[in-house]
Amino acid sequence: MSLRLTNLRVPADLPEDELPQAACSTLGVPRSELARWRILRKSLDIRDKREMQFVLSLEVTLAGDERRALELAAGNRRGVTVEPYLDEAFELPQPGIQELTHRPLVAGSGPAGLFAAYFLAAGGYLPLILERGQAVRQRIRDVQAFDAGGPLDPESNYLFGEGGAGTFSDGKLTCRNSGPDVRRVLALFAECKGKASVLYDHRPHLGSNRLPAVVKALRRQIESLGGEFRFGCRVEDLAWDDGRVRGVVSSSGYLAADLVVLAVGHSARDTLTMLHQRGVPMEPKPFQIGLRIEQPQSQVNRVQYGSHPWENLLGAADYTLIAKGQQPVFSFCMCAGGQVIPSVSEAGHFCTNGMSLSRRDSPFANSGLMVTLQPEDFGSPAVLAGMHLQRQVESRAFERTQGGYRCPIQRAQDFLAGRATDERPPSSYPRELAPGNLAGLLPPVVEAALRASLPRLDDVWRGEFLREATLVGPESRGSSPVRLIRDPQTMQAPGVVGLYPVGEGAGYAGGIVSAALDGLRAAKAIMATYRPLAESRPS
Repeated sequence: MSLRLTNLRVPADLPEDELPQAACSTLGVPRSELARWRILRKSLDIRDKREMQFVLSLEVTLAGDERRALELAAGNRRGVTVEPYLDEAFELPQPGIQELTHRPLVAGSGPAGLFAAYFLAAGGYLPLILERGQAVRQRIRDVQAFDAGGPLDPESNYLFGEGGAGTFSDGKLTCRNSGPDVRRVLALFAECKGKASVLYDHRPHLGSNRLPAVVKALRRQIESLGGEFRFGCRVEDLAWDDGRVRGVVSSSGYLAADLVVLAVGHSARDTLTMLHQRGVPMEPKPFQIGLRIEQPQSQVNRVQYGSHPWENLLGAADYTLIAKGQQPVFSFCMCAGGQVIPSVSEAGHFCTNGMSLSRRDSPFANSGLMVTLQPEDFGSPAVLAGMHLQRQVESRAFERTQGGYRCPIQRAQDFLAGRATDERPPSSYPRELAPGNLAGLLPPVVEAALRASLPRLDDVWRGEFLREATLVGPESRGSSPVRLIRDPQTMQAPGVVGLYPVGEGAGYAGGIVSAALDGLRAAKAIMATYRPLAESRPS
């Protein structure tokens, strides 16, 4: 019988191999009685800068009879909750009975598309994955060439290509949900050249240098299970009649299909426009827009860790902040030890994002400072009004800096004082900087919220948040401004049988893990309805 120990607190510098003894001491049993143990959850409590602690949840299995374990599970022990633990099993549905004529098409190889494809392939459905961008090895070359000052490739960049926008990001695998589906998704990341700690860290992180290997390993698993990838293949039109999907028109020609998993990501504005024109049901939804703040990582470490050099043990410190008010401002995608990147997929437009490597060893920290806009703030009731607002802001940023994907930058103190920044401040941005004034770049309601909230955030850090900070922007790709409507049970678009909108582009996810979960849900819905295609084909 297994037990779960919750709220087990240990010093932050305690070696992990000493956790079994800490568990046994809490239970009052000798180490010899511990048959098995594993970490279920691990988070850092930084409130006491001198004696930081990890707060853990452990599963332990004791040797001997079950009665002994039940006795130990009665109540709290030294402030630690001890209770029986049974790990809920991950399950896939029994295959349905409807026949498939064609291979399921998965449009997009971001987290939603990849995980939908993996579970479909594992179930014998032989999915065909269409990706408008390039495979990750070529994509890395294209991104590096762009960072060095080269031209933008509109189909292979920070946003388009194998792995989606998440491949070049901070690689956070945080998720608000829990349960067997979440554990299976995280386990698959760990199996595909990730790391075991993503299964239990409170804020699991892979890094942009590790993510390409993870994506490639996942693709190879899908291929080994009968899936097929076609890169440089953009979905340009959707064919359906009698309320049922018949196929897609791609840049490589027409492809017949009974099922299309639409996982295109929210930067595929041309695809979203096409779907709207085709009459696929969609609606505007709130989305986030703002600026990105950059500070020396040493400053963040000093505030979060105090005078003790905890960074030598714990690595670069991060933060989560919110300034409440009429229009709250909150930190988003905080990249400790990271860099600001040009999150660009469209010529003549400019947008920023952040990323970090697995070691988080850049001397800079950066984070989005975001404001949520509601559909009534878009200035138009049109379904795609939020997307057009994003494009207007990004076009304005590009024009303001005379093009060339130079990054608008201003010292935070200058932004609040209403004066331009003349010199080029230190920054991790890989291409040229364009110092100046960010005033007028964002919608007035967003700019007003930032001006009101930045002093409050600075007060939280006792004057250390803005001291050496710069602002860059805009940050406008945090979430999709539209939602493709779907049935919550079948996962299909109403009136379009066989169309499964999933992931961030469809408005149902907000990060790598939530997008992967949404792809898994779509795969489950398909599996519960249709027979595996492999069963009707010769081996």
